[in-house]
Amino acid sequence: MRKLIETIPTSNKTLIAWVDEVAQLCKPDNVVWCDGSEAERELFTRQAIAQGEVELLDQKKLPGCLYSRSAENDVARVEELTFICTKEKRNAGSTNNWMSPKEAYQKVGAILDGAMRGRTMYVIPFIMGVPGSRFNKIGFELTDSLYVVLNMRLMTHMGRVALEELGDSTDFTRGVHSKADLSEKKRFICHFPEDNTIWSVGSNYGGNVLLGKKSLALRIASWLGNKEGWLAEHMMIIGIQNPKGEIHYVTAAFPSQCGKTNLAMLVPPDSMPGWKVWTVGDDIAWLRPGDDGRLWAVNPEAGFFGVAPGTNSHTNWNAVQTVRKNTIFTNVAKKPDGTVWWEGADGPAPQEALDWKGHPWTPESKEKAAHPNSRFTAPASQCPSISPEWQNPKGVPISAIIFGGRRAKTEPLVYQSFNWQHGVYIGATMSSETTSAAKGKVGVVRRDPMAMLPFCGYNIGDYFAHWLDVGKKLKNPPKIFHVNWFRTNDKGEFIWPGFGENLDVLYWIIQRSLGKTDAKESPIGYVPLPGGIDLEGTGLTEERFQKELLEVDREEWLKEAQSQKEFLDKIGETLPAAIRQEHEALIRRLTS
Repeated sequence: MRKLIETIPTSNKTLIAWVDEVAQLCKPDNVVWCDGSEAERELFTRQAIAQGEVELLDQKKLPGCLYSRSAENDVARVEELTFICTKEKRNAGSTNNWMSPKEAYQKVGAILDGAMRGRTMYVIPFIMGVPGSRFNKIGFELTDSLYVVLNMRLMTHMGRVALEELGDSTDFTRGVHSKADLSEKKRFICHFPEDNTIWSVGSNYGGNVLLGKKSLALRIASWLGNKEGWLAEHMMIIGIQNPKGEIHYVTAAFPSQCGKTNLAMLVPPDSMPGWKVWTVGDDIAWLRPGDDGRLWAVNPEAGFFGVAPGTNSHTNWNAVQTVRKNTIFTNVAKKPDGTVWWEGADGPAPQEALDWKGHPWTPESKEKAAHPNSRFTAPASQCPSISPEWQNPKGVPISAIIFGGRRAKTEPLVYQSFNWQHGVYIGATMSSETTSAAKGKVGVVRRDPMAMLPFCGYNIGDYFAHWLDVGKKLKNPPKIFHVNWFRTNDKGEFIWPGFGENLDVLYWIIQRSLGKTDAKESPIGYVPLPGGIDLEGTGLTEERFQKELLEVDREEWLKEAQSQKEFLDKIGETLPAAIRQEHEALIRRLTS
């Protein structure tokens, strides 16, 4: 250890002491500090291939691309094993799993004790945010996984740049990760917001182990945002440019696999020539009140960690172009020619392949070739639609906030809240059908406030109150909307064509945000007037559009309101009175 300590690339005593403390616990054979250089990437790639953590894909067809399979019991976030560890249970709230810090440190510490014996511990310095921005958060992840190191290179600004920005400061997030033996019985993802610390053990799946992502950028950051007066949100950020060259920015929150990445990289339809959608971020937004009274958003990530199945040139042309090089594919199928495939990819299914488990696969196989939650990790800079402003340290000003989910019935295609408080209520009660991104049953409708149910790092009632408080500080707050691309007919077929045509809805949202178009009032919010949304290219008549996509069924909504109340009741005494008032107002409007 002494020889390695002499090569430590920092003089930060607090950081060095913490790394040494973790090394004493986990007992690795070696400690390596990552510098983020290209030479280091090449070295780590060779080592990861030699150790079997990744495989090299065909470098002519997919230059710089790697392939990985995770353990069969380790393919998604494990929400039931994810904990918020605060001294008082009340601070974690009713929607989080809680464990006392003392118990968590003891329980997980016992698993980490010696877990890295025979392995190397990699010290990953990283920045969430834009280097040089005063809104950055700096973190360190100590891990025994080269897969994690290679992914963190893509997802964050990693290496010396983080050490230089930290300097001698003690303000950094302390992340510890070990694969251990990948046992589900020894798998925990614990967050200690009061200590600015994250411990993850027993997993090697990205959502559980890339600690800069959901763990820091959402769970820990949401706690910090509550203390510091800003919001850390599970939201994409896009800029919508009209033919005149004017750009308006919006954020949108959707649960996983509800079209958020596709919307973030949307290609305008042929019916809207001259329009452009710019990608600022596809998953996470940090929102801060600006000096001008508006809300400003920064994407804290440097890469995309997207769901592969269903991604093709029609659904997400920009994503397909993005992953053609320097990408890590996880749990997709591997073709004999050294390329990859997944259900819903371009072209026909291969006649033979190795599935995500490494087993021979043909089109006649009963199981899917790619896991439904298989992923790609790619640099955001490679995206053809990446915004020129995506690395602006000030962020971009937000005109509209959009909430949405996957609902077959009830929710209209689009509606606008009456005001900020009502918009917070809409976000607080939003719901969606569960997907394969989270372990458990698929297709069950659950409440997912602001798409943050698995990611809010503190009491959800306090979180709603914080949203209300932020709105009070804004002289010119964004307008708040709700969308549902997934409404179906009696045959279970989607009514709205989606994809590029979603820009028609976004245009209406922008026009409403600017006060340039009228709407009609419904019991749940403002909905488009006939002719308010251009239906060219959708195959829908105005009559059918109004009836099948915008109609508010009062009886169905009374049932929905009751379901919302049942969820809100579970939050308990921390639920803000303003949210109760909005529920009561909804009932009055539905029954008047």
